[in-house]
Amino acid sequence: MDRREIESLFERAGSIRVLVIGDLMLDEYLWGKAERISPEAPVQVVEVSHEDLRLGGAGNVVNNLIALGCQVAVCSVIGNDEDGELLRRAMEEKGVDLAGLFQDPERKTSKKTRVLAAHQQIVRIDRETKSVLGLASERVLLDYMDAHLKSFDVVVVSDYMKGVLTPAVLTAICKKGRELGVPVVVDPKGNDFGKYRGATLLTPNRKEAEIASGVAITDMTSLEKAAGAILSELELDALLITRSEAGMSLFPVHGEAVHIPTVAREVFDVTGAGDTVISVLSLGIACGLTIADAAWVANVAAGIAVGKLGTSTVSPEEIVVEAAHGLSDSDAKIKNLDVLTHLIAKARERGKKVVFTNGCFDLLHVGHVKYLQKARELGDLLVVGLNTDASVRRLKGEGRPLIQESERAHILAALGCIDYVVLFDEDTPLSVIEALRPAVLVKGGDYSIENVVGREVVEANGGRVALIEFVDGRSTTRIIEKILASG
Repeated sequence: MDRREIESLFERAGSIRVLVIGDLMLDEYLWGKAERISPEAPVQVVEVSHEDLRLGGAGNVVNNLIALGCQVAVCSVIGNDEDGELLRRAMEEKGVDLAGLFQDPERKTSKKTRVLAAHQQIVRIDRETKSVLGLASERVLLDYMDAHLKSFDVVVVSDYMKGVLTPAVLTAICKKGRELGVPVVVDPKGNDFGKYRGATLLTPNRKEAEIASGVAITDMTSLEKAAGAILSELELDALLITRSEAGMSLFPVHGEAVHIPTVAREVFDVTGAGDTVISVLSLGIACGLTIADAAWVANVAAGIAVGKLGTSTVSPEEIVVEAAHGLSDSDAKIKNLDVLTHLIAKARERGKKVVFTNGCFDLLHVGHVKYLQKARELGDLLVVGLNTDASVRRLKGEGRPLIQESERAHILAALGCIDYVVLFDEDTPLSVIEALRPAVLVKGGDYSIENVVGREVVEANGGRVALIEFVDGRSTTRIIEKILASG
């Protein structure tokens, strides 16, 4: 994947509806100093300086999905208690759809309290119910899924084995997901993975895969054997085994395994990294990425997550920046139209004057460069619309372009006078101009202002058209003719 594809993924996130089903809980953090031993017992005394209450368990998946920009709903059962109200209120404030969240007076809302000093956990205190749901609570979950599952783009199952995901609930999720064509992505727990049969994708870690398959994973051969055992048993589309410092291994039912190396980064806290992985994976799958591409982006996100303390989220901006490491500067300038539209709108809000021009730019020459430099002088940002190969062929004939679109885009993006490059497949850049609404639309001096495509759009938005003369005698066609003549 390149930077444009990753940016577009997060631009589409706002239209993706995700249902999170699983065990919700609260994570409470008590931060302080431990500088003395209690006179009452041989234990440290922690002087608490501040407290933090976060969504945990399946709630951390919710947090991650919201941070990615998704529309999120939950389906779960919590207690009818003070912690349950705190949990509900926290999700309401985040805009989570709570129509599938039910309260059971017989249950206690899960809450895990962590006491930390010097960035280390000293003790954890758990208050929760672990017994399976009663039949009445199970029924309301089944009824909700039966009525609403079809309205979601992807379902995330976050199992912490606290009793919400009963065998009947899991069977219904996987079966109905298959019937409706809604992907079901599962973060599994426990010794028996049979309860997840029929899911789209499972994301166990290495230890969980060992337990579920009965195979000790010590090398690539045993890893493949364990994966094969799980796949053949569970009727999945794919299995993703996370392997800590060794990265991830994706095993599709059809096709070769894909091994994704870890992103080098100092590990500070692995808490919640699995929630980050399944959130990014689910978004990618819902947006139409291949599972392999979605896993690659999820691996980048996981590398960021482990560098943070506690159940923290990862932002789209962090993922894009991290994924772009190792790419050239020109990659950062080439944008898809949906991403660029957002960037230009933000630039316009900051008072920036946006200049737009377009062309084929096949065999870039000094005339092009001087033209683009002059265009950049007319504003604060220069955006170049570049005809795709198919568009150039329609305009110039079957022998063109000489340089393919990706190379032409990178050559243009390497010029300091250009801020962004966007490709368009139509014969004219009208749709790009309508989306970007530049302040200045630039064309060559061989045009008349009345004939410039997009003039009406620009002028209607208070902009203007400017014509710039090319260097006399310079053209791609003449260069090609000269080359052919000299041959």
